[in-house]
Amino acid sequence: MSLVIYTVQDRIGFITLNRPEKRNALSGDMVTELKAAFARAEEDETVKVIVLKANGEAFCAGADLAYLQQLQKFSLEENLLDSNHLKDLFQQIYQLKKVVIANVQGHALAGGCGLATICDFVFSTPEAKFGYTEVKIGFIPALVSVFLIRKIGEQKAKQLLLSGDLIKGEEAVRMGLVNYLFAKEELEQRVNSFAQFLIKNNSGQSMALTKQMIGEVQSMPLSEALAHAVELNALARGSADCKKGIAAFLNKEEIVW
Repeated sequence: MSLVIYTVQDRIGFITLNRPEKRNALSGDMVTELKAAFARAEEDETVKVIVLKANGEAFCAGADLAYLQQLQKFSLEENLLDSNHLKDLFQQIYQLKKVVIANVQGHALAGGCGLATICDFVFSTPEAKFGYTEVKIGFIPALVSVFLIRKIGEQKAKQLLLSGDLIKGEEAVRMGLVNYLFAKEELEQRVNSFAQFLIKNNSGQSMALTKQMIGEVQSMPLSEALAHAVELNALARGSADCKKGIAAFLNKEEIVW
């Protein structure tokens, strides 16, 4: 049985965690399948927006019990290799050329919360719980901290990462961890409608460049960031999408993306 299911419908690439009996807990094999699915979606010309979802009651419960047991026997070299495996997945999603929306229908904990954090948009139910519980078992939320601080700032990141507390959907929205909150029975439809809004109204190339720019300029000094923005600005102006969009706007024509 596949741990990750990849499907395409109406230009949306759906990547589904498929380990419901284990609350979609992350394992080395699941991370491998996720990396393959995201690479496939990025190259799939029939896909413009990606939705990450899960089967079962939980979105993702973090690392599974078997993995935690293995950790105790790992050498430093094995731990470095395993950590890099997950790091590569997180970085892949963060830098993916296509927008990624997380459809969080249930609890997202530890590494599972990290998985949602890295997505560009997060839709959730009010009942879903979010939390980075690593400190409660003597571990650290190392990889996700890099992305969480970028997303919600140092003070809020410290609150979540150092306490290890779980928060529900409404609090996750207030902290900037979740974008939109909907009842469970309408969540999937709302996610798909938003994906279609992006597909129909926005240039895929423009969204890719904007996502790239947001990821890159944060680590640059001001002058370097502005110079990079100028370069991307000029690059975008010469693109086929920009010429198409401006021509349609000037001619008062509907743009078909």
